Amino acid sequence: MILNKNIATSLLTLVSLLIFSACQEKDYHTIYFDSSHEVSGRMIALEDISPGLPTNWDEYNYVVLEFMITTPQRFQVGFTTDDGYNELRVMSYVPNGWNKLAIPLRFYREPPAAWHDLAGMYNQPRHTGWVNLGGGNRGPLRGVDSIGVRMRVPIGDQEFRIRSVSLSIDDPGDVYLEDTPVVDEFGQWNMGDWEGKINSPEQLREEWEAEDQLPVDTEQYQYSIYGGYLNARIDEGTGFFRTEKVDGRWWFVDPEGYLFLSHGVNVVQPGGGGNAVRIDHRPNLWNELPPEGKGFDPEQPDRASFGIWNLQRRYGENYSEKAIDNIFNRMNRWGLNTIANWSSDEVRLQNRIPFMTQLGGLGIDGSLMGLADVYAPGFEEGIDAAVQRSTERYRDNPWLIGYFTGNEPAWRGIELRVIDLILEESDDRPIRQELIRYLGEEDTPERRVSFVHNTFRIFIETVDEALRRHSPGHLNLGIRFGGGAQDEVLEICKGVFDVFSFNTYSLAPSHDLMDRFMEITGMPLLIGEFHFGTTDRGMSQSLWQVDTQEERGIAYRHYTESAYSHPGLIGTSYFQWPDQDLTGRGYDGENYNCGLIDVTDRPYPYMAEAISETSRRLYNVHSGSIPPFEHALERARGYEHIPDLWNE
Repeated sequence: MILNKNIATSLLTLVSLLIFSACQEKDYHTIYFDSSHEVSGRMIALEDISPGLPTNWDEYNYVVLEFMITTPQRFQVGFTTDDGYNELRVMSYVPNGWNKLAIPLRFYREPPAAWHDLAGMYNQPRHTGWVNLGGGNRGPLRGVDSIGVRMRVPIGDQEFRIRSVSLSIDDPGDVYLEDTPVVDEFGQWNMGDWEGKINSPEQLREEWEAEDQLPVDTEQYQYSIYGGYLNARIDEGTGFFRTEKVDGRWWFVDPEGYLFLSHGVNVVQPGGGGNAVRIDHRPNLWNELPPEGKGFDPEQPDRASFGIWNLQRRYGENYSEKAIDNIFNRMNRWGLNTIANWSSDEVRLQNRIPFMTQLGGLGIDGSLMGLADVYAPGFEEGIDAAVQRSTERYRDNPWLIGYFTGNEPAWRGIELRVIDLILEESDDRPIRQELIRYLGEEDTPERRVSFVHNTFRIFIETVDEALRRHSPGHLNLGIRFGGGAQDEVLEICKGVFDVFSFNTYSLAPSHDLMDRFMEITGMPLLIGEFHFGTTDRGMSQSLWQVDTQEERGIAYRHYTESAYSHPGLIGTSYFQWPDQDLTGRGYDGENYNCGLIDVTDRPYPYMAEAISETSRRLYNVHSGSIPPFEHALERARGYEHIPDLWNE
């Protein structure tokens, strides 16, 4: 049978189009993340992705990945080199969209640059994603022949597609390559869907009105005016918060003498979350930016706030008073009795719920990884003036529980690197001069560590003396150490702080660790930060991930009640009140789904329910009369270094 020429031509054209289409579909390589594995991913030869790419990267400063990932869950990106495998954590702001992300190669070559706290040291913002510098073997990038991408306990079966890897000397910037905006007009993730997503102003209005109708039943928690327990008054009080050990268990005592447990939350503020930053560098991420006067300040053209815009939609231009009232209604409804660190004074100084705050201007130095140059002339006078400024608005306020001195100092555990950094300082820097004198007597690793610890001792003792002068009656809540501290550091804190505070992101805090803290310091304990998150809202899953919003509530109960079952634990502060910004907070790029409130000013129902149930039980859990809620989530995982696995 002979085909008609026109038909033959048409068939040939069709075949050509199919072949072209197939080639187009295969212009990228796909890595599948299997949710049944602890770690899932694979390596791909760079020659297969970008033929001719150099293997010696000494002359380059950036590696540029053109990729698309179907989830905001963190993933590892590494390269095989002559010195082994070297990887970083990456989080994408544009899941489900193609983009180019330029990663500075210094992140692979060198340890993280010095900074005063852990977040600022390890988190690095870009425009289409952010990078965390944890893990990996830093070193030269020579003999680079393959790229590896892997993920720990994927939430759902996800994909990573990559179509090019290139190198650059100068920063080429990051580019979002799709036409569909990443962020909708409410500040939500626009590239995915979930139960409860807002699709219209009318829907949002209905949900706000429904929340406004909910009762605020404070009697169920049996709190005093300051949040202490009405059934547990031990004296007339001192007019300020204090700590007390009763029958072998530590407690706060409120200003009227009632036993008190600080059930709190950080970053309490109206309109938090939903910030859009670095707008000029990301022109096509937003469907609609807030208009002038509604979350957008023309004097800050590279910054806008969907959180504020949504509050103005809810309450009008003068939203602040009503929004703050709603914050207190929520806290009272759920049984939260403490406004913890990083919160705004416009909320704290309402004097309606007890609060904590942090001292500022103490000379904590990023170049010294969170130490202060205590040897500088005028150091004591500077501390005295800074503490006076920080405390003058709170001095006689009974609603203030106490002050933190600092947060997650970066020097802990890497004291020898701190010494190297000090020795690299200018010759006339007082701390360098004192270090050289100190090591002149004997230069050993032990002496070097001791210098850092002695410097820290001088700092906290000087701050504490100033605090006693300028805000007598208020507690010194210490430094919120990230994870823990060596025994030597605990000994230094003993007798200086009133409470030993630490941040611990885990499924439940370690009672063995808490035992050691309490035994060495002799102080009660406060957990300054913890949280749980997932990926359904387009944000990264937080430092501890769970699979669903419901599991966030379960994890909250398990963690918090386990913490308070320890006899030394007298406070917890969840991090944080609002979700972080979908496209990354300004200074370090974090974009965690960790909030109690989303960008549209709506509570997460499972979290609200869990907090309320926990609040009703905390007194009895801490007293030892009932066991803590136990429901360990098998798939929950933390941010710690990923196991050396690929598909197991």
